[in-house]
This record gives sequence, C-alpha cells and structure tokens, in this order.
Amino acid sequence: MEEIILIKLGEIVLKGLNRRSFEDTLIKNLRNRLSKAGKFNIKIAQSTITAEPQDAECDMELACEIVGKTFGIAAYSRACKAEKNIGDIQRTAAEYLAQELEDAESFKVEAKRSDKKFELKSPQICELTGGYILEKYPHLRVDVRKPDITVTVEVRDFCAYIRGEAIKGAGGIPVGTGGKAAILISGGIDSPVAAYTMAKRGVELTAVHFASPPYTSQRAEEKVCRLLEIVSGYAGRMNMYTVPFTEIQEQIKEKCPEELFTIIMRRFMMRISERIARENDCSALITGESLGQVASQTIKAIGCTDIVCDMPVFRPLIGMDKDEIVVISRKIGTFETSIEPYEDCCTVFTPKHPRTKPVLKYVEQAENELDCEALTERALENLKLTRIGFGEN
Repeated sequence: MEEIILIKLGEIVLKGLNRRSFEDTLIKNLRNRLSKAGKFNIKIAQSTITAEPQDAECDMELACEIVGKTFGIAAYSRACKAEKNIGDIQRTAAEYLAQELEDAESFKVEAKRSDKKFELKSPQICELTGGYILEKYPHLRVDVRKPDITVTVEVRDFCAYIRGEAIKGAGGIPVGTGGKAAILISGGIDSPVAAYTMAKRGVELTAVHFASPPYTSQRAEEKVCRLLEIVSGYAGRMNMYTVPFTEIQEQIKEKCPEELFTIIMRRFMMRISERIARENDCSALITGESLGQVASQTIKAIGCTDIVCDMPVFRPLIGMDKDEIVVISRKIGTFETSIEPYEDCCTVFTPKHPRTKPVLKYVEQAENELDCEALTERALENLKLTRIGFGEN
C-alpha cells in the first residue's frame, strides 16, 4: 500500500489574491524541513498538500512530527492511496485501518468527492464502504454521532485517499510570509514563548542574547541555544547573536542610580538589538514582556525603553498572565529547559527597589554619565554568531 501524508491548509485559504505566495512559502518550508525525514514529493491541489515518500528509507513518524510543527497547516493525517473504483476503495479502507477498526467498537464513513466525474456520489461511497467494513469486522456497529473511528474517503483527480482521524496542525501562517524581526531571548519562560507566538504569524526570527561573564556562565548561554533549538522546530532556522554585556552593566552599576539600573540596562539592550536587527534586514523587535509582571514591564518603564528605538517593538505576551504563558511553554516543550537554574544577565545587579514609574528626563540625565555610543560600539564589535536549527550549533 502506498502511504502518504495529507495536509490541510488553514488560514491561507482566506488570503485571496495573495494566497499563491503563501502556498509557495509553505511548500518551500515543508520541502526544507521534510528533507530530514527522507525524500518526499510535495504537491498541492484543491487546498490539500500531499507529501509522498519516494523510497522505503523515509521516516514517516518523523515526517508527521515535522508537519505537525509547521505553521500554516490546519490538520494533517497519514493516508493510503487507492484506485478510483469502489472495490479498491473498500479493500484499502479495511486493510489500511485494520488495527484501528479491530480496536474500535463503533465507526462511520465519511466521503469527500472532489472529482465530480466519479460514478458514485458521497452517500453511496459511504454506504458501500461501510457495508464492506461491517462484513470484515462484524463486532463493529455504525455510530454517526460519536464513533470511535471515522473512516474518511477522499476521491480526487488521480486517485482516492483513505485515512483515519485527522490530527490538528500548528495553525498560523507560514514562516517567511510575515517579514523578519529580532527576538530578545533570555533563558526564562517568556521570551521563547514570544518567539513561538510571532513565528506563528509568519515572522522569520533572528535571536539576540545578552551574556555577562563571569556573572553569567557558559551553561546559561548553552541553555538559551537549547531553547532556541526547540523553538526552531516551529520557527525554522535562525541566527543567534550573543552580545557581551558585562562592561555595560558594570558601568551602569558604577555610575547610575541603583533604582534606575534595570531601565537603563533595557535601553542599552533595545539600542543594540535594533542595530543587529537592521544588519539582518529585520523590521521589528520582539520581547517577552508581560504588562506589570516585573518593575521594568510597567507602562511607564516600557515607555522609557521603547523611546530609544525607531522600529516597532512587538510584545505578543503583553496581556497574558504567567499561568497562560506557562501553558504555552509546556505545549511547545520549552518549560522544563526554561526553569533550569542558570543566571541570565537580567538578574545580575538587580536593584532592591527598582523604579516602577520612571520619569524619562531623569533616566536620560542618569544615562548621560555613560558614554553610550562607545559602550554600544564595543559590544557590537564582539558579537558571537550561533546558527540554530542548521543541524549543528
């Protein structure tokens, strides 16, 4: 039996005249990603993509896992090809889904006849296929409301496809259709979720991580790489720039009021990230901030940090509480890594009483004690590049 993966489009079908470009990007993403599972022939017709293995070496389990994490897909299922005659459809359905039918107590058949020239209409396909299955599996009963298994027959232009239950896809729109943005990534729970959320809206990511050795360890940076590897399963390949931040933090600690330390630190992060973003053809920054979660994430504090940037700053988690963010973190598989106890630079030199309602003119006065341009330039001169999701870091 010839097995394939049937892939159903989601939001893409609503894109009107731009739909073709979204479909082309999705197919390109699938080709790149499925190459890890073997050689697949990928085609699209009637809002359905088929991924057909070209040899026995293809890993269908891995391929399904990859498809399930690819944005732009509403649902997918493993399916089997059958000839476009009712006899072969009946036999294929009974054989291909044998294990599921053996384990079930009830079933129903659904038919979708895209090829209107096929001699049987959908109700007839259901009736004849269902009757054949009942003969082969007499322990079953028909339940059209809540069956244990639904056998679906799709009659298309060149063949028929038989499948069981469809699996929900990742949704969203294909990565690469929403532009490029730089994500400020730490080792915490929030920023990997923010990266995932924006990738779901088609954004191609560049990551920026700030490290402050010896206050932060090499293991902390490795933890961030592991988090991004998980996110890259959804977002695709990305570059991560590690920014040496020790000198800047020490200068702030030495010359600026303690209660403004976090705000001034965040302003430097935004300046540096914007420079990196522009060098990588990005049009926006992304952070994992949630309003009111910590002192630097109040409305006043965010206003003081955003003013140093000329490009938009996206905060996809801004209205979420921690529980909501944790749910997504667990879903995408980053939570357990995020809670590993390695310091990141945001927790270095944390003030005892940070200012929650900073006044911009006082922040700027404090910052005037620093040579901001020189500090920024030195940090940018010593970036480290790590390629995430390319097979090896």
